[in-house]
Amino acid sequence: MTAPATLTRSVEDYLKAIYRLSLDGQPATTSAIAQALLLAPPSVSGMIRRLSEQGLLEHVPYRGVALTAEGRRVAVRMVRRHRIIEAYLVGRLGYTWDSVHEEAERLEHAVSEELIERMAEALGNPAFDPHGDPIPDADGQVAELLHTPLSEMMSGERVEVRRVDTSDPDRLRYLGGIGLVPGAVLTIAGKETFHGPLSVDIDGRRHVLGHDLARVLLCARHARPT
Repeated sequence: MTAPATLTRSVEDYLKAIYRLSLDGQPATTSAIAQALLLAPPSVSGMIRRLSEQGLLEHVPYRGVALTAEGRRVAVRMVRRHRIIEAYLVGRLGYTWDSVHEEAERLEHAVSEELIERMAEALGNPAFDPHGDPIPDADGQVAELLHTPLSEMMSGERVEVRRVDTSDPDRLRYLGGIGLVPGAVLTIAGKETFHGPLSVDIDGRRHVLGHDLARVLLCARHARPT
């Protein structure tokens, strides 16, 4: 069945959440979707049935749900809108990176496609949002980027932060305050075992990060200067 031309905000939020939960190639479970959207599992089950009937989802027996081609198209469109809005709010309106997520959540459902494309053009068609997340292009193509969480790097390694995988404003505010933003280069000075804290050197200062915080910093190894 063909998906309806106009989708509700709730449907768009579901598809975007399932897209994010499926980035590792695995189906999204009902419980994971419920947790991501802060909803009760029975409500999620009902919506999954409706989205399947609309041709936006398909069930993977005993594993969860996956987006159909049409469902993915809608989800990627919403991801593009969200990330362009975040980039515009930070780049042109003076928002800080810890304050844009909720604003973009509201605006992504309301603004026109023309406005989104004008925002992108005004910014020079950026490839990444302020958190380092790739912005899908107008054709729905998304860069496949493989980065390693800082928590999995080894002591002594020199790395560059590429993405910060959290929308929590308190975490973003703290990380921004100590310079741990996309593009920052740091050295892992020490790492405790069994998910213990890490010590990192950045801009001549040492900071200690807990495992959970280090896990949201997605990094790439950085060559030492010769």
